[in-house]
Amino acid sequence: MAAGGSGRPPGPDSSLEPYVQTRIFKIIVIGDSNVGKTCLTFRFCGGTFPDKTEATIGVDFREKTVEIEGERIKVQVWDTAGQERFRKSMVEHYYRNVHAVVFVYDVTKMTSFTNLKMWIEECNGHAVPPLVPRVLVGNKCDLKDLIQVPSSMALKFADAHNMLLFETSAKDPGESQNVDAIFMCLACRLKAQRSLLCRDLEGRPGPARGLEPAHGAAGKGSCPC
Repeated sequence: MAAGGSGRPPGPDSSLEPYVQTRIFKIIVIGDSNVGKTCLTFRFCGGTFPDKTEATIGVDFREKTVEIEGERIKVQVWDTAGQERFRKSMVEHYYRNVHAVVFVYDVTKMTSFTNLKMWIEECNGHAVPPLVPRVLVGNKCDLKDLIQVPSSMALKFADAHNMLLFETSAKDPGESQNVDAIFMCLACRLKAQRSLLCRDLEGRPGPARGLEPAHGAAGKGSCPC
């Protein structure tokens, strides 16, 4: 035996353990300025409502690692400026490789709701595939005396565009579970979609398909996935 040798087999080396890559889902948040897009991302990713926010200039993103059916998944929530002058140079990068879309309006501002058609057209104009899940979010529901967009109108719009509707408040701590449900629902759908795609690629029964939203669920309940 060589001098200095212990004669014991080497212990386990953590550096040799198999590396498990965390999947990343990119979710973009779209809507007019001041509808609360940034506040929604803060509430989901950090669990808090920011004391003070400034208009988003260009593109920003936050992320949160979640666990779904034993798998760790990183949810990246991309926030963009609602004003055209802040978004022109960044919009192509924003839509690239997107996995899901959240359209946000302010329930106290009818113009933010009517402008959703414009945001949907922009999304379609950047060739976001039809299979990419989309949800509609009415924010600022804590301002009950100021509501201009009735739930019935929003639900009809969501149904027409094959989207789930969530009505919530990023500001109200009591609504934090509903904010979480928005992004967790999308993460669940994306995980399910990719499982179907993998199964199809492996030649097993069951073709890949888009997951249909549960119509009539106006967001106050838990994730339908």
